[in-house]
Formats: sequence, C-alpha cells, structure tokens
Amino acid sequence: MQVTVAGGGVAGTVSAIALRRIGADVTVYETYPAAAGDIGGFISLATNGLRALDAVGFEETVRACGVDVAVQRMWASGGKLLGENPRGRRSTDLRHSITIRRADLVATLRDAAAAAGVRIVTGERVTDAEPAGDGVRVTLEGGNTVDSDLLIGADGIWSTIRTILDADAPRPDYAGILTVFGTSTTRTPPGVFNMIMGRGGAFAHLDAGDTTWWAAQVLEPDPDTPIDLGVLRDRYRHEEQALAILENVTDLQRPTRDHALALVPTWHSDRIVLVGDAAHPVGAGQGASMAIEDTIVLAQRLATEPVPAALAAYDAARRARIGKMLKAGHDNRARKKAAGPVRRHVTDTVMSFGLKHFYEKATGWLYNYDVGELPVRA
Repeated sequence: MQVTVAGGGVAGTVSAIALRRIGADVTVYETYPAAAGDIGGFISLATNGLRALDAVGFEETVRACGVDVAVQRMWASGGKLLGENPRGRRSTDLRHSITIRRADLVATLRDAAAAAGVRIVTGERVTDAEPAGDGVRVTLEGGNTVDSDLLIGADGIWSTIRTILDADAPRPDYAGILTVFGTSTTRTPPGVFNMIMGRGGAFAHLDAGDTTWWAAQVLEPDPDTPIDLGVLRDRYRHEEQALAILENVTDLQRPTRDHALALVPTWHSDRIVLVGDAAHPVGAGQGASMAIEDTIVLAQRLATEPVPAALAAYDAARRARIGKMLKAGHDNRARKKAAGPVRRHVTDTVMSFGLKHFYEKATGWLYNYDVGELPVRA
C-alpha cells in the first residue's frame, strides 16, 4: 500500500510510523523545513496518548525528551489552592503524564519515522487531490503529482485536505485567546503542573529542570493586540504567583492566536482521511494525545480491511470519543472567560468541590482508554 501523508507534525509522523509497522510505503510532505526552535511552546501528553505511543514502540523515546509530571494544582486568582489531582492520569496509574516542547516532540518523531523507513520531504505541501483509478492522485505545490492508495490529511487546524474533502467544511475562528509561551528563572516545585485561573486569562507553569516553562492564555477580543512583557505583567498584576514568574523572564515568544473549529462533518472519502487537528482540534490539553490515538486506530483498521472500509471503520470508532472530548474542550474554554468578583468566587467554590470529589470519576473514560496493539508486518 502506497500512502501519502500531508503534514509532518505529531499526527503526520505517528501516522507514518504506524503505517510502516503494518507494511505500507509512506511518504510525508511537510511545508516547513525543520522542527527545531521554540515555535509552538510546550504541550502535554496524558497517559492515554502515551499508551497509544507505546503501541508503536516509541513511548520511552519521547518520554526521555520531556518532563515527568505527576501532579496538577489548580489555583484561584487570589492564590487559593483549589485542588490537587494526578496530572493526565488516574491516581492508580503508575504511568505519569509528560510535558514536552512541541519542537522536541516533532523532531523526535520525525527521526523515528525516518529510521522506520518513512520518506520525509520538507519544503513541500499537498495542494490538491482527486480520484485516480482505485487510488488518489495528489498534487504538490511545485506542480508534481503522486499516485497513492491513500492520502492522510494530518495538516492541522488550517487543513487543506479538509477543504479538498468538503469545500463547505468549517473554517477556524479566532477563539478570543492569545497564548504566549516563555521561560523564567523563578523556580517552582518539580513534578507539578500549575494552572492559575487568572482574571485576565489562565496562566500555566512548571519546573523543567534547568528553567521554568510558562504559558499565558490572555483573554483578548482583538487578535492583533500586541502582547509584550509589560502587558503581561499588567494583565496578571493580581496573580502573585504568575507575577513572580513574569518578573524573571528569560525568553518570551510572540503571541499565537487560539482558534476554534466547528464540528467537521466529513472525515473521509474512499481514499482520503483526516486525523488530529485537521478533523477535530479538541483542546483541553488533549490535542496531541487524541491525534496519536487517531493514528493507531486508523492503522489497526487498515491492517485488516480494504482502504474504503477501513476509513469508514476508523470514523465510526472515533466519533463518540472525540465528540465527548470536544464538549470537554468547549467547557474548558468557557471557564477561562473573564468574570466579576462574585462570579469568580462562585466558580472557584464549585471548581474546588468538583476537583476534590468528582475529578477522578469524571476523567476515568479519558485517561483509562487503551487503544490496543498494532500488528507488525514486514
């Protein structure tokens, strides 16, 4: 089976690795030439995502590049600890979640894909596709065409493949949040992911060994608003914990716009399929984990069924879980909206009670999920 993958990020590289394990010949086309640098800040991989990575044998390789995070602490704007829970796992799960720089994760996965025999072409992207016999003819930006049995759209929230599948597919809308990543010399306890529910937006930070990683999710209706260190210090002037980190910043990245995407009705045709953010940017710290789950489920179906049937089976297997995750992501964004002091107090009280009494039960369906094994073929 000849497979073309559009996009060399997390979804694209793990798709390629998984399909190589079932015997496919895979070529990945990626617009950007390298995964190096700080672009994209850091992301988390919960136990469900790490379990899926283990299905292709690369959990430990990726884990070695990240920061082990056992605990999550949620803080109110005024500094009150709202709750402490296991981070990205059940308390009975000895496998901890990790937080990792996106660039490091992608670089590690690209190396793993290349070692597995995947052909990775950078500086090139897929611009069109059409049926060709029993397969699909893919057009590249440079004008060349490639015939494949399958085209995988792993090209993110701004997916070109999504619009090839459905010209009327939803397009991303600005979600009212600008995210700024950075580092600081202000140290915090290791192994803890901290989330502060600030008045001007959520602020996350964790100890990364030799520095502190932080991310400010600034509530801002105008996506063109310039956000510099002075603005951040003003926005978080009421949150002493965040302000202490911002006082000792060593690196500040340019703001990125957070986008939301309406439900995507069409995930596949007979020879084209979407995975990861191209189909469903879920948010709630599960984007990478859900993308990895997608790729394993897709490869499992392709290992046992013809391509058209496998794509339909993949869609059917993923819809309910992704729908539930999308609702969680929507609720998470709603909690970040600014509120007056009375509403903040009520929200903090409800959140504190919920984290203490219902968190484990409410997240069990998410973190306990096991995608299962993937057959290996020569």
